[in-house]
Amino acid sequence: MKRSICAVFDIDDTLYLERDYVQSGFEAVGHWVAKWVGIEDFAARCWLRFIAGERRSIFDDALRECGKEPSSDLVSALVEIYRTHEPAISLAEDVPEALQAILSMASIAVVSDGPLVSQSRKVNALGLDVFAKPIVLTAVFGSKYSKPHSKAFEHVAQCRPADVYLYVADNPLKDFAAPKQLGWVTVRVRRPGGLCYSMESAEITPDHEMGDCSGLPEILVQL
Repeated sequence: MKRSICAVFDIDDTLYLERDYVQSGFEAVGHWVAKWVGIEDFAARCWLRFIAGERRSIFDDALRECGKEPSSDLVSALVEIYRTHEPAISLAEDVPEALQAILSMASIAVVSDGPLVSQSRKVNALGLDVFAKPIVLTAVFGSKYSKPHSKAFEHVAQCRPADVYLYVADNPLKDFAAPKQLGWVTVRVRRPGGLCYSMESAEITPDHEMGDCSGLPEILVQL
């Protein structure tokens, strides 16, 4: 008898490039800053810092660069705009065809970390609810259940009973520990331009690795 399969996907840098979301968020923040703070090129300044590798204090440093004191209230407002904006993002070129092929042989679900509002809006922008059920955003369970905790993966298994589960993601430091413990097949998508592209883990080695999602249907055929 043919075995049932559930293919479960991460979102960021797996189904689209997260840097596109970052740039979209900076543009939303930049429009607000131009109107209310009077800095016209704030988005461009933030983006230059991001591509230079800065991550944790981009808004603070960009404000200082423009001669504006980064008060906690102002920075909090910018973070809120960033996290709640409607993202201008789309699925990577290889993804729609791969998903259509996968749907002919498996069910599809999603497990993803991140702030709930941000991830929910990414789901809507990418149209993930058209092909994926359930879509499990770990923030719903609380921060202690974010990856690498197994709760979200166990929830998928309860909602989508299958003989074989496959988890497709990009971050070797947190994405694969739980599914491996549960006996799932793991696939790392090392997408050029991805934020974890150069990241390695000495402890966790995924079962498969590929540069995009186009090779996934072939893996499913072999399961």
